Amino acid sequence: MTIRVLLADDQALLRSAFRVLVDSEPDMEVVGEASDGAEAVRLAKEVRADVVLMDIRMPGTDGLAATRMISSDPALAHVRIVILTTFEVDDYVVQSLRAGASGFLGKGSEPEELLTAIRLAADGEALLSPAATKGLIARFLAQGDGSGDHDPARAERLDALTGREREVLVQVAGGHSNDEIAERLAVSPLTVKTHVNRAMAKLGARDRAQLVVIAYESGLVRPRVD
Repeated sequence: MTIRVLLADDQALLRSAFRVLVDSEPDMEVVGEASDGAEAVRLAKEVRADVVLMDIRMPGTDGLAATRMISSDPALAHVRIVILTTFEVDDYVVQSLRAGASGFLGKGSEPEELLTAIRLAADGEALLSPAATKGLIARFLAQGDGSGDHDPARAERLDALTGREREVLVQVAGGHSNDEIAERLAVSPLTVKTHVNRAMAKLGARDRAQLVVIAYESGLVRPRVD
C-alpha cells in the first residue's frame, strides 16, 4: 500500500525538500501541499491523505487549529498527523497531541527519522520513542496549564482498565514499541496490541499518542524532568 502524504508548511522551500524525500520512497507519495492550516484541512479531504506533515506556525489557521479540525472530523478519522516543530521555541507539543496529532518531529531531524515517522503514523503508531522526545513531553506535561493538577475524570476512567492493561499503558507512556513491551512483560506482541487496542477503546483515545497524554494527565505516570 502506498502511503499518501500531505505537506502543510508555509515555507515553499521546505515543502520542496520534503516532497523530494518522500517521493523517493517506493511506499509513499506526496499527494498535496498546503501553505496554511485551512488549506491543509481542505486538501486532507480532497486528496484522501493518510498522513499529514503539519507545521505549527503558519499564517491564518495555524497547524494546531488544523490538527484539531482534522481529528474531530469523522470523515477524516483515518488521517494521521505528525507535527513538524522547532523544539527550542515551540511550546505547543502537548496541545498538539491533545488535539489529535500522532506525534511530532523536529525540523532538524535526519531524513530517515522523518520517513520512519510517516510509516509509524500510517501504521497507527506514534513517534514518541526517542529520548529527547519523551523528555520534552514530560517537561510540558509537568508544566501543564499552570495548575499542576491531574484530570480527575481521566483518573476515574482508568478504573475501567484491567491490571495488565494498566501495565501496558505505563509502557506505552514510556515510548516503548509493542515488541519492546512484549519482551518486558514476557508476552507476545499480538497480546500487547490487543491490550493497547482495548485501552484505547475504554479511554476513548484516538491512538497511542493520546494514550500517552492520558497516562500523564491521569497521574498514572509521573513526568520525570532531568
